[in-house]
Amino acid sequence: MNLTMLLDMAADGFGDRTVIGSRKDGLTAARLRDLSAAAAAQVRAAGAEAVVYLAVNGPAFPLAMFTAARAGVPLVPVNYRLGAEQLAALLANHPNAYGIADETQSEALTRAGLSARTPEDFILEAAQAAEKGVGDQDDAHDAPEAPAVIIYTSGTTSAPKGVLLHHRNLVSYVLGTVEFAAAGDDEASLMSVPPYHIAAVSNVLTNLYAGRRFLTLRNFSPEGWLDLVRAESVTNAMVVPTMLARIVDADGVDRSVPSLRALAYGGAKMTPRVIERALKEWPHIDFVNAYGLTETSSTIAILGPEDHRAAITSDEPLVRARLASAGRPVPSVEVEIRDEAGRPVPAGEGGRIYVRGEQVSGEYAGSGPAVDERGFFDTRDWGRLDEDGYLFVEGRIDDTIIRGAENIAPAEIEDVLLRHPGVADAAVVGVPDEEWGQRVEAVVVPLPGADLDGETLRAYARERLRGSRTPDRIALWTELPRTPTGKIVKRDVVAGLTAADRQTA
Repeated sequence: MNLTMLLDMAADGFGDRTVIGSRKDGLTAARLRDLSAAAAAQVRAAGAEAVVYLAVNGPAFPLAMFTAARAGVPLVPVNYRLGAEQLAALLANHPNAYGIADETQSEALTRAGLSARTPEDFILEAAQAAEKGVGDQDDAHDAPEAPAVIIYTSGTTSAPKGVLLHHRNLVSYVLGTVEFAAAGDDEASLMSVPPYHIAAVSNVLTNLYAGRRFLTLRNFSPEGWLDLVRAESVTNAMVVPTMLARIVDADGVDRSVPSLRALAYGGAKMTPRVIERALKEWPHIDFVNAYGLTETSSTIAILGPEDHRAAITSDEPLVRARLASAGRPVPSVEVEIRDEAGRPVPAGEGGRIYVRGEQVSGEYAGSGPAVDERGFFDTRDWGRLDEDGYLFVEGRIDDTIIRGAENIAPAEIEDVLLRHPGVADAAVVGVPDEEWGQRVEAVVVPLPGADLDGETLRAYARERLRGSRTPDRIALWTELPRTPTGKIVKRDVVAGLTAADRQTA
């Protein structure tokens, strides 16, 4: 099976149901199939070897995904926030691509020697071709090993790498997590992440397969998100933690969302204060924490609604602690925690998180698969499984601080700082040190009106942590550097702290 077959199943099963866009002028499943078939013929006629999408989210994105699938080439959604040099280097990897770009980005495609059309023109050209009967809808569905999507990682600790996801990886994820046509015709899902995030890709596929109408928010704001949820009677939504924080912390806004039934979050670490407030604000909503990676075709572990409710009502510390977990692995994925020698460790012990399953690609463009002899992929995340199988993700291996001979996980210290009632955000990093190799330092963003200083916070941390884990310094900043999907860019935190040292030297 490939992605085209998923669309064909939707078009044959509920073709007259609107699956993309607003209730008034959205695309039905049948129309999406017709347009993608027509656009695919144009891609093939151009001799393109990929479809590059350099634009914000919108109806053109799912059309581009299925166009590429039907044309037999990969979709390459590109980060439109990259600098000119980074963007040029990335586009150089796809010299013979069919380009779709916002007007502000079209020049980048032109400089790279690629064709450029706006998302609006892309849809219009597909519609005109479809009216002329262009397009072959009898494509073969026998290319599960072909590349479907290439997503470049965010590069928070190193240069971005192109993650290659095959059709079989993405189809396996869909079939393993969603029941065909399970959504009611009144259901609508809102996606607020950019198209170059794996969650955008997976949500297009899972919502289409379920028969749920799919909406996007071009530019996030708490007011805009809340207004769209109410206007379109959104029942399901997905946000990154920074978005949820902005929604629950926004002053003077109407946060009523009577239609919303389920809210998923993921992509970065969730602050306990934020999720606890959201659970109390919206007790009628089913919250889901989804943990996954681009290399795993999205979600590999889920903390479900009942786990969320139990965590804030239970008197048992073990149950309450699970609110900070990623939940349990999905049935189709195996998880192992291994020590540095590659040996599995018992429940409760920390180590590197390895995963295996049909949805796991673990492959990078130009370098081949990065799985071991047993098919397991090293996520480069550090974590542990408790005795009941709940996965706790404690940060990137690359973020580990080595102070002397001691390995220190920043997440443990960040969790303590984030529990302070005056702290809105926190990041802990290792800063170069002549004596220890690295010293532990932190940056904290205070909540509005909070009276905080670094020494007070150090004393707070010292009461709850071993001495070696107490930050040597805590700086107060107005915000932390984050990717658009909410991940803290630790290298920029280190750069900011070391720059401050140079200025005071």
